[in-house]
Amino acid sequence: MTDAPPLPPEDDGKLGREAARWRARSGRVRLLRRFLPILIVVLAGGVITWVTFRTVISGVEREAGTRQEQALVNAMFHGQDDQGRSFLIGAKGATRDPATGRFRLVGPVLRLNLGGRKVTEMTADGGEYDQAAGTVTLGPNVRIADGDSGFVLATPEAVMDTATGLVTGDKGIEGTGPLGTLSASSYVIENQGERIRFRGSGENKVRGVINPAGSDQ
Repeated sequence: MTDAPPLPPEDDGKLGREAARWRARSGRVRLLRRFLPILIVVLAGGVITWVTFRTVISGVEREAGTRQEQALVNAMFHGQDDQGRSFLIGAKGATRDPATGRFRLVGPVLRLNLGGRKVTEMTADGGEYDQAAGTVTLGPNVRIADGDSGFVLATPEAVMDTATGLVTGDKGIEGTGPLGTLSASSYVIENQGERIRFRGSGENKVRGVINPAGSDQ
């Protein structure tokens, strides 16, 4: 048996270069086989994370849209109590909270007994109108103009039951008018302003000073 003749130098060099390229390709293939599954997992995780993120963001945006407060300027609400007597709630501004349905009032005015013998008007710095509960809460700095009697009453808070037309307060009240002055710890305005009852408790009794007719105020 005879040995194969040696390759020419140029063929030997070409074979070496081919072998080097083959080894390089084999190395890249091994590298891809190792890292390609990891890359696929990372990309899949990124897609899932992005979809989840967009879903959460969309939900937050929808929720923010539904919770956006509704603001009204020169708001006005008309109503009647269970006796058919009309009242009016006005405000320089009103903001409805969609979570509760309540209106926060700025510069509110409440007029009772519209069309009646005398109209009672109440103003305050702020307030809240809860249509569902049927209440109007005014305060602070409530001022009550008692119809045509000339009395002006001041109290920190007034709460009206829109069904009965009663207005109550238990944080004190003071009043001045043509007949003198008075103070009490609590009060009830009945018949939508037709009558006011003052109450005292403990040492905070009902007190008043009457000015004799024709005397100086």
